[in-house]
Amino acid sequence: MRSDRRIGIVGGGASTVCLLDALARSDVGGGAITVFDPSPHLWRGRPYQRDVTAVRVNIAPEGMTIRSGDKGHFKRWLAARYPKAPGEDDYTDPLCGIKFIPRGMYGEYLEDSARDALVHLAESGWRVAVVRKQVVSADTSDDGVILTTADGDVSVVDRVVLCTGRGTPPDDYGLKGTPGYVVDPYPLTKTLRQVDPDEDVAVLGSGLTGVDVVLALAAKGHRGRMHMLSRSGVLPTVRQKPVSHQLVHFRPDELRDAALRGETVRLGRLVAMMRAELISAGENPATVLAELDSLDREDPTTRLRRHLADVDSPDRALRILQYAVPATGPDVWTLLSEETKSGLIRRHYRAMMSICCPMTAAAAQRLVELVDSGQLEIVPGVRHVAAAGEGFTFTAADRTTAVDVVINAVNPAVRSTSAMAKPLVDGLVATGLAQAHPRGGVHVDRATSRLTVDGVPDHRFHALGDLAGGSLFFTFGMPSLVDRARDIVDDLLLLEPANGLPAASTTLQTA
Repeated sequence: MRSDRRIGIVGGGASTVCLLDALARSDVGGGAITVFDPSPHLWRGRPYQRDVTAVRVNIAPEGMTIRSGDKGHFKRWLAARYPKAPGEDDYTDPLCGIKFIPRGMYGEYLEDSARDALVHLAESGWRVAVVRKQVVSADTSDDGVILTTADGDVSVVDRVVLCTGRGTPPDDYGLKGTPGYVVDPYPLTKTLRQVDPDEDVAVLGSGLTGVDVVLALAAKGHRGRMHMLSRSGVLPTVRQKPVSHQLVHFRPDELRDAALRGETVRLGRLVAMMRAELISAGENPATVLAELDSLDREDPTTRLRRHLADVDSPDRALRILQYAVPATGPDVWTLLSEETKSGLIRRHYRAMMSICCPMTAAAAQRLVELVDSGQLEIVPGVRHVAAAGEGFTFTAADRTTAVDVVINAVNPAVRSTSAMAKPLVDGLVATGLAQAHPRGGVHVDRATSRLTVDGVPDHRFHALGDLAGGSLFFTFGMPSLVDRARDIVDDLLLLEPANGLPAASTTLQTA
């Protein structure tokens, strides 16, 4: 690789940390790297800000590493930064035996990993700058890609990687600006200060964010009633005790090779492969089918109790599925026809997210305790939420209930574009440098994550994370981000600059 490569990275969250680490470990030196991010939580992103310890990641440490090919990277950081003293809480879930780290602590890991990567890059001859500004447009010229920030500063680079994240929750009921309405719960340590301990609270959303809000309220001694509201009432499943399993039929390496060859596979074939996987492991595929069938039929509290009771069940079927889908998701997705993809999103998206993004067992146990005490109600079928006098009302089934506070824990739309990145992405689409994907985000190439227009990849632009979700689907889990970051770095380092001009960027300003 030549020493005059100029790389611009738009966004500074977890996906960018994965990318910087992959670049640093490539042992290729020279060139310039500029990271653009105006947010107040650089490297951490929205999910991993400093927050209450009740808010935890829901994956074991080996699944949260930012380093490709090194599952022990995060565990070693934990051992070095937070050595366990005798009798000290090490965040191990007492029910399933897995260590679930507070999200704020994981944010520290991201910050440290970013700093280490920047130091390593500088030692390898890279010139690195962090510009704390929003990029609002990207144009092309013979000199490269021209990135313009909101205040008019210009930088010229050869390659751009869009790591723009997902943004903030939607305001589904138009309550923004209403006193007592919390539009975005994170960081909970700050937003929950405005909630009086005796107020009745409605939490919009029954996903992992909704669980976070309820647990954080309970941890700070909230005394008022809590209602977890959603249209579906579908909670995440409960993380079970880990089991060891090697995929033999639904193999990630074979599926990845098929995806790289551009093959198409019928859904029925993939279902047959998973069925064979389960049968070869001595498990009954009917277990998975029954779980999918119960999703819209079973009372959410009943389902929560059942899942909690199955934490140490000898049945491994769901655990095998939970391992296989994240491990193979982006590759499997590209093997399917567009019609099949749209059908899966329409009919089974909630089921896939519920099963493959489970809550911790300790969290489930605490929810059940709150339900049994009468303090928490899980309410499906919510039709309307509105301001009413000095509070709010919500309507579900045949009743209307009054509450004092509403906390918006609806997850940002997957494959959406953050408000901060929208001007840039919209501009790329308008000028024909990107193509909007009908399922959200933009079209990208499977092998390289390059942006594509009418199927033609552009070596100047890549996307990592949710912006690529329409094409790659499961792109927001850390293992998926790590894999895609490695693919992008391999592609970046394979190419020579389009011009022989020296690396330079105009008006670079670091924080």
